Parts: sequence; structure tokens; C-alpha cells
Amino acid sequence: MSENEQNTQVTYADSGVDTAEGARAVDAIKQMVASTNRPEVIGGIGGFGGLFSAVAIKDMGDPILISGTDGVGTKLVLAQLLDRHETVGQDLVAMCVNDILASGAEPLFFLDYVAIGHIEAAHMAQIVKGVADGCKLAGCALVGGEMAEHPGVMRPDDYDLAGFAVGVVDRAKMLDPANVRPGDVILGLASTGVHSNGYSLVRKVIGVDGVVPGTAEADEKRAELERPLEALGGESMADALLRPTRIYVKPVLEALRAGAPIHALAHITGGGITENLNRALAGDVDALVDRHVAGDPDAAGTDFGFGWDVPPVITEVCRRAQLSANEACKTFNMGVGLCVICAPEDEASVRAALEAAGEHPFRVGECVPGTGEVRYTN
Repeated sequence: MSENEQNTQVTYADSGVDTAEGARAVDAIKQMVASTNRPEVIGGIGGFGGLFSAVAIKDMGDPILISGTDGVGTKLVLAQLLDRHETVGQDLVAMCVNDILASGAEPLFFLDYVAIGHIEAAHMAQIVKGVADGCKLAGCALVGGEMAEHPGVMRPDDYDLAGFAVGVVDRAKMLDPANVRPGDVILGLASTGVHSNGYSLVRKVIGVDGVVPGTAEADEKRAELERPLEALGGESMADALLRPTRIYVKPVLEALRAGAPIHALAHITGGGITENLNRALAGDVDALVDRHVAGDPDAAGTDFGFGWDVPPVITEVCRRAQLSANEACKTFNMGVGLCVICAPEDEASVRAALEAAGEHPFRVGECVPGTGEVRYTN
């Protein structure tokens, strides 16, 4: 090694990590983070850990902490292609808090992790705004997180998200699939679209799989996806596909606190109705879903004739993919974001409690003797 080589300084910034921009990004999101605070939050972001008082659980007889972690998946690829980053943070929160809600838990606090090729404060603020919006919708506090710059591993504009939520429920009020019995009624709460699952298939059928953001091809695809479509009622595919995942926490907790005798909940995520509703069943019970499907359920096509509303964007993606009804139901939520299971004699009171909280529940099916599987009437 020459003397010049020995005396040449190589800084962290020279290697692609801009700590000054990272500090500016933290400053840019402080107010957003503070807007999610609950009374139990101690201090703010910037420390080595997020502080949260346990006062929220002191009056419970047997408090059970429930945690959940998740990501947004390849929906992020579409967000990057379209250069729209304001809503994927809500998706991140939703995927975690809806999962812990399935046990009847109230989300208390949330942390996020952002891995990105190159940090830009304005870009990061867009992402974290969505996280903060989601936390406010869920009533939980954003107590901290991490921004990790990965030069040489990720493209400068590439990023990935992960989230972690902690909630609590008193054991006596915890929802449990063991409570589900034959004869129980299955109600659905509507989804707003594809939510955050199935986007590898979505990207393939809309022709953007493998398209690199920032290229001429990407610009062409972006223009195509932003055009209004008659099949979507004049909405663009871009708007419909980036609509964030619904957060069901506040209305469902409101119903539970009002005394709604709910036995179990199922968050319909990856694997659709078929591979999520079974997670809310006792081992000796099957879910019999009545789709009101017209025609052959295994025939390709999308004239499914479901007994509830399926968002047009899901129908359009299924049409382009030529999915059968059975395949569609194990890929997408098909308009059902959350399933609520209750005894038949309690259906009216559960519906009333959910309606009072602003929901519009609809009948999805019933529980019958079985082995913990999801079946369809057809």
C-alpha cells in the first residue's frame, strides 16, 4: 500500500451512509410521532428505547400482553413504481394491529423499521406519516423505530418496512377459537380493496413485475396505471391498488366494550378467506361459507355473484388472472377484511353493537361440525 493510499480518509458518507440526512429525517418526523402519543407514553423518540407506562393494565385481573409483527410485502414495489409513499405506512400498522385485535386486545404501542437504499428526509417523512396515521386510527402510540440506510445492498430509492405492535387484553375477556361451536354465525366486515396481500400476483397481471422504478418503461406503466378505468367506476388502478388496509380496531373494541358477545375474530390476510378463517375455528368445527356463487365454482372467470360486495379492483384483478372462485378465495380477501363469529342467538346484538360503532356487518356463513377447515356451500 502506498503512502498516499494510507493517508486517504474514507468517511461513512463516502461509503454511502449520510448520518446528517438521517438526523434531518428524525427531526422531520418528530411531530408526527408525537401526534400518536397516549397518556402512557414517556418521553419521545431519540432515546435507545421507547418508554410506555404499564398503568394501562393495572386494573386488569389477569392482563395478557399480545404482540404482532408484519410487513407490507410487495405492495411496496408498486408504491415505489408509482412514487406514492403516503399510505403504505398505514398498511404496515394495519397488518400488525388487526392481527392482535383477533384476540380481543387493545393495541398499546407500535414500532417501525425502515430499511432504505438512501435516506432522504422528505421521502422518509412521507412513509412515516402513513405509520402515524395508522397508529392514530388504531389508538396506539408510535414510540420508536429505526431507519437503516443500506447502500450497495438496495437501490437508492428502494425500501422495505417492518412493524411490531404490543397490545393487552384481560384474560377473562380474551377471544379464543376454542369458544366457537357448531351453529355459530360468521359475519363479515368490509375490506377497502386488496389491502396488503396478493401483490405478487397483482403485479404480474397488471404487467409491472420486474419493471425497475425510474426507467422509461416504469414511466409508461405509471401513466397507464393512473388512467381512469370504467371497470373501476372511473377510478385508476393506481388509486385502487394503493388504497390502504382498513384498521378495524376502534369499532370492534367499541363493540366488545359495549358487551357484544363475540366468540372469535379472523383477520383475512395472505391466503384469503380459505387460509385465515380456519385460524379462528375450534378443532371440531368447520366454517361453511355461503358465497352465493352462480355457476361452476371451478370455472375460470369472475362473474362470482357473491352475496356481499367485492371491491371492483379485486374483481378486475381476478378477471385478468382468470381465477376460479375457489382460487380467488385463497388469494384475496374478496371484500371481507375481518370475520366475526358469534352464537346465532347473539347475532342481532352483535350486529347492533357493530352498527353502533359505524360498521355494516353482513352474513358470510355458519359453523358446522368438522375438523377446523373452511368449506363453501357450493
